[in-house]
Amino acid sequence: MVSLKQKLRAGKSIFGTMVTTFPLPDIARLLQNCGFDFFIIDCEHGSFTTREVANILAESRGIGLPALVRIPEMRREHVLKFLEMGAQGILLPSTESKEQAQMLVDCAKYAPLGHRGVSLSRPHTNFQKVDGPAYMRQANDETLLMCQIESRAGVEHVEEILSVDGIDVAFIGPNDMTQDYGVLDQFTRPEIVAAFERVIAAAKAAGKYSGVHFGGAAPLKPWLASGMQVMLWNSDAGLLLAGGAGVQALREEAQKGGALL
Repeated sequence: MVSLKQKLRAGKSIFGTMVTTFPLPDIARLLQNCGFDFFIIDCEHGSFTTREVANILAESRGIGLPALVRIPEMRREHVLKFLEMGAQGILLPSTESKEQAQMLVDCAKYAPLGHRGVSLSRPHTNFQKVDGPAYMRQANDETLLMCQIESRAGVEHVEEILSVDGIDVAFIGPNDMTQDYGVLDQFTRPEIVAAFERVIAAAKAAGKYSGVHFGGAAPLKPWLASGMQVMLWNSDAGLLLAGGAGVQALREEAQKGGALL
C-alpha cells in the first residue's frame, strides 16, 4: 500500500470522504471503486463499535485503501487501539493547543518521537513477525497525524500546533469553525476566508499540509487551488442521499405517463 504521506510528499492532492453511518467492511471496496484515495471513519460523531471499526480497517488494509480514524477525544487508548487495528493515521478533533498536538504525537509515535506502546503481533503488522526497530521506524514515518482546526482558538494557535514534530496536517472543520466565529455556514465571510488562509500559510511555512472537509464539491475547489492537498468530500450517507435523489426524477417521469404512484 502506498502511504498517503508518500503521495503528499510527491506534491499530489489526496481525496477522501468521511464514513459516518454504515458499519460494513464492504464500504471500503465501494469507496475504492468510487476513486477515493482514502477515507476517515468518524468515531467522534459516529456510533461505531470498536469491532465494527476493526472490521472496516481490516478490509481497507486487505484492498490497499488507506483509512484513518477521527477519534472522539485525545485519549491514549483511542489512539493506540485504532492504530493497532491498522488505521494509517489519526484525526484529532477540536485541536486548540500545542499541548494537545504533542500528546497526539506522544501516543501515536514510537520512541524516540513518542511513547506509543509496543505490541507488534496485531493487525497493524498483519500478525507477521517483523523486525521491531525497522517496523517502528517505518510506522513513525508513515503514520499520518492530522489536527482538526475548527475554532477561533485553533486558528490563533495553528502555528504552534504545526510546530510539533510529528504533526502532518492542519485540517479545517468548516461547520464548527463558522459556528465558533458566530457565522454558521457562511464560508465566504471575510473572517472565515482569512482563517482558512492563515491555516494554509502556517502549513506551508512549517513544511506541512492543510486540508478541509466540505459536503459539496463546489466549496472545495477554491481551496484546492489555494494549495490545500488533503481534501475530504461528502460522506457515506451523503453520497447515498445524493444518488438516491434520482428516484424523484423517475417518479416525475412515471407521473407524466399516467402511472399511479
